[in-house]
Amino acid sequence: MSFFANILTAALAGALLLLPAAASARVRVVATIPDFAQIAEEIGGSRVRASSLVKPTQDPHYVDPRPSMMVELSRADLLLLAGMELESGWLPPLLTGSRNRRIQRGAPGYLDCSTLIEPMDVRVPDRAMGDIHPGGNPHYWFDPRNGLRVARGIANALELADPAGAEQYRAGLEDFTARLQARMDEWQRRLAPHRGKEIVVYHESWVYFFDWAGLIQFAALEPKPGIPPSPSHVADLMRRARGRNVSLVVQESFYPTSLSSVVAKRIGARLKVLPVMTGAGGTKTYIDLMDRLVAELTD
Repeated sequence: MSFFANILTAALAGALLLLPAAASARVRVVATIPDFAQIAEEIGGSRVRASSLVKPTQDPHYVDPRPSMMVELSRADLLLLAGMELESGWLPPLLTGSRNRRIQRGAPGYLDCSTLIEPMDVRVPDRAMGDIHPGGNPHYWFDPRNGLRVARGIANALELADPAGAEQYRAGLEDFTARLQARMDEWQRRLAPHRGKEIVVYHESWVYFFDWAGLIQFAALEPKPGIPPSPSHVADLMRRARGRNVSLVVQESFYPTSLSSVVAKRIGARLKVLPVMTGAGGTKTYIDLMDRLVAELTD
């Protein structure tokens, strides 16, 4: 075990002595991102207590592991992760140090939600090409069709962890599916007049949302995922965008807006700083998040 993992394990041992008695929740769910935790709570209701390791305003690629996260994982019955290497830089030592057999890779309590969807942007693993996720782009929860797929997978995992609650989980899934599907129909009507609109993005987080919404990514300010924009790349992007009637520049809330603001102004576009996870930007649920994205991009 690495030095880092040893330190966290020692901290875990001390922290466990301070933990209160087990809560009344039947299934403890730990998700890496708040979207999956919130969906689990909607499906499970009072039988589930869910938490997220990543805060809604954090960049999920880069998270500082903390002993408290290992404590959460040590008590979990079910782990929900985004996969596609989104958490590869910080989750593995936490998972190892938790010593929780229920949620290790291959165990019934380990659910890689990326296995439930059809990946986009699958690329050759070459770090010279930037922060490439060879299994595909990991920001798939922005497509509500994938939200439905993930919800079904979570319901199945909850039922496996707690067979006695099967009826409640199935009812919760049916209710969530009906509400999300109804909103999807409404969102598609609102998006219809905007189909084909070209948009400049900061980071390539939006490919799934654009695919569902009928929008087009014209270019990204990052020349390659995770690589800071260079002056020459930005200058070339602006030159090409001026002749294409690009009306929006979109970026995640955890990136600085200074460059995006300049680019938007110079190409005659508006800058939209969007929440990327449930809980950010005043959203409380996954459906809130999707509704906010649709509203911002159809305004």
